[in-house]
Amino acid sequence: MTLSISSAFDGGNIRLIAIDGNRVDLEITKDHLSDFYQWFYFRLTGAAGKAVELRILNCADAAYPLGWENYRACMSTDREAWQRIDTSYADGILTIRVTPETNSVWFAYFAPFTMEMHHDLVADAIAHPAVRYRSLGQSLDGQEIDYLSIGEGPLQVWYYARQHPGESMAEWWMEGAIERLLDDSDPVSRRLRERATFHIVPNMNPDGTRRGHLRTNAAGTNLNREWHAPSAERSPEVLHVLKEMDRTGVDFAMDVHGDEAIPNNFLAGFEGIPSWNERQQGLFDRFSDELVRITPDFQTKQGYEITKPGQANMSMSTAQLAERFGAVSMTLEMPFKDNADLPDPVYGWSPDRCRLLARACIDALYAILDELPYRKR
Repeated sequence: MTLSISSAFDGGNIRLIAIDGNRVDLEITKDHLSDFYQWFYFRLTGAAGKAVELRILNCADAAYPLGWENYRACMSTDREAWQRIDTSYADGILTIRVTPETNSVWFAYFAPFTMEMHHDLVADAIAHPAVRYRSLGQSLDGQEIDYLSIGEGPLQVWYYARQHPGESMAEWWMEGAIERLLDDSDPVSRRLRERATFHIVPNMNPDGTRRGHLRTNAAGTNLNREWHAPSAERSPEVLHVLKEMDRTGVDFAMDVHGDEAIPNNFLAGFEGIPSWNERQQGLFDRFSDELVRITPDFQTKQGYEITKPGQANMSMSTAQLAERFGAVSMTLEMPFKDNADLPDPVYGWSPDRCRLLARACIDALYAILDELPYRKR
């Protein structure tokens, strides 16, 4: 077999530039109607036993060039198990070196969570009698905005993920959270379902996911800059979800993401909102402290710069929900690279660790449950 590259599948993204012997030159394509790009996912065939060099040439102008430093790409032979492989970055070129054992292998920026996998996740969840399913509306490409409701309690908890579709670790986290909440033998989950109602949107951006985008939807819109004024033309995904949030109210919210550059798990909060108060901030801090106590995969030393008073970006969901509802809201960021505090030389930051972090987040929520205020609906 001769070497061949393809990405014409769910979530795929790469463009072949040239093949010269065992060296393959590639470029990542931009999000539609946008200059964002960094997510890649492609298949290599015909390379069994060959020392192959895959060069992605346009990395210097990617959305977050610092993300390539100390980064290692993911490879799989079955699209289920993904391991990290030899990767280097220099002079704007990301180089992957590998000698595949089989004639069909896949490479990705992070372990993909495709729309087909998303549909399986939703189908499995709604088979449980505790889950109430509804479509909140459709995306620009005509895909459903899937919504799950779990629990009967008065505390209104919102989990939502993948506003940025290339951050696939966010839906691996969602899988772990849903599995934990639906475990009928788990006393923490049972108690949480009594005390709270969980509103879950596992994928906010199905169009970007299927198209292989990094950060935007089918209109080239960054959804996490639309929460101040979403529209049917640019951001129907946010419009539909925020309408449901207005109906239910929000007491606690977690927006799940991935960060390209920082090799740690961390939280970003709402410090700069106009109505900031010590009690709201104290509950955020208590949750963060509990998460540090529960899992060594979480830390508070590395993260984003704290926004100054009155300077919050109200177009972002965490700030908007904290201001709009008085919610204890937060953005969870996970690495594309590895957790530098607890590295794994084979898998790096991985789907399994995403799922485990979700379980830890649920334990942290349970730990502060009695302190969270709620409004009877």
